[in-house]
Amino acid sequence: MKTPLQVDYYTDVLCVWAWIAQRRIDELEQEQGDNICIRHHCINVFGDTTSRIGDGWSDRGGYAGYAAHVQEAAAPYEFAPVNVAIWRDVRPFTSATAHLVLKAAEILTAADDSRALALALRKHFFVDGLDIGDQRVVLDSAGEAGFDIPGLTALIDSGQAMAALMSDYGDAKNLGLKGSPSLVLNEGRQVLYGNVGYRILNANIKELLKRPVSEASWC
Repeated sequence: MKTPLQVDYYTDVLCVWAWIAQRRIDELEQEQGDNICIRHHCINVFGDTTSRIGDGWSDRGGYAGYAAHVQEAAAPYEFAPVNVAIWRDVRPFTSATAHLVLKAAEILTAADDSRALALALRKHFFVDGLDIGDQRVVLDSAGEAGFDIPGLTALIDSGQAMAALMSDYGDAKNLGLKGSPSLVLNEGRQVLYGNVGYRILNANIKELLKRPVSEASWC
């Protein structure tokens, strides 16, 4: 059986561009099937939203300005609705709370289950307008998704989930990733970053799938 092409996908759960890209990633997996294996990772973009948005957008309207930017970014994509309350009224302090629980979920269960929780958390924020920087909200979401809450908290309390999260953050830094979402191919030699269209994503995947592994680089 042919080994699937490994694709590493780095996102921040509070990133609107990752919310928009979700549809493309789903389509990519559906079309390519067993040809690819997408491994999901966390990247630190909104670890401190007070600095990133409150201070970083102070000359562009602060949180209200950033909220307008998010609405404008998502407006062309009907499959990525955005609640008008986020960043105006609902202001998570950090994405790290959700990331930490997601890494615990990944350790505790199958990867597909933790990815379903990531999607649920994105929907809770972008659609329902819930503060997923609040650990109670995140754990409630995990409980609704069928996760064993004592099992998750044990992994958080022990530091194992934190170690896994720091590994993701460290790998993203070592790869020189600029932000979320970032799709890493060909053992780090190709990075597709930001609002990249589906055809471009799929074309890069197809090119790597058809190229012999032993083919020498043209560089």
